[in-house]
Amino acid sequence: MLWFCKIGERDVRRPSRSTHTISAFLATFALAVSACQPGDKVRTMAAPRPPVVDATLGVGDLFDVRVFGEAELSGSYRVGPDGSIDYPLVGRVTVGGRLPGQVANDLRDRLHAFVREPQVSVLVREMNSKRVIVYGQVQKPGTFNYTNPMTIVQAISLAGGFTAMAARERVMISRVENSRQEVIQVNLLDIADGRSPNRFVTPGDEVYVPERLF
Repeated sequence: MLWFCKIGERDVRRPSRSTHTISAFLATFALAVSACQPGDKVRTMAAPRPPVVDATLGVGDLFDVRVFGEAELSGSYRVGPDGSIDYPLVGRVTVGGRLPGQVANDLRDRLHAFVREPQVSVLVREMNSKRVIVYGQVQKPGTFNYTNPMTIVQAISLAGGFTAMAARERVMISRVENSRQEVIQVNLLDIADGRSPNRFVTPGDEVYVPERLF
């Protein structure tokens, strides 16, 4: 069975929802856009704003320290169980619970005794302390490192995508805010079809894909 989506004055043929996948949507969308001519009307919608996420470092996070002109002081560091790292010349430095910029400023201040006007940058490579859980009707359920920002489509992609039994119109996001649990139902078919904007997930969210009903 086929259904039609009208863009301007042109009809674009797409697969039915029963066989609709995110990858198929992307391919069809590319064809639809290429079919548009100058003057055709294409529906647009405002993109949602990414959530404000706690960007402080935590246990297991991996980050790079770069000191301009000082290769021996530049390297990668993983936050230890006590929230600290062992840094050359200055010893143990507490980084847990601090923003990357704060850590860079602290290292710069400490390095003044050894380096003239040190220029220090801290770049996060892995936010292992912040994760999302994806389970249910996905190919590879599990816990995944959060990247800022992250959409629900990206989270499901990390889990290998949907199974054939996934109820894509009833995906659930469970999160805790202000000591209260909130459950949000998301229709991934509407997102894939462009009828609804993508939705962002936050660290600690649980994404559940239920089994579709017959």
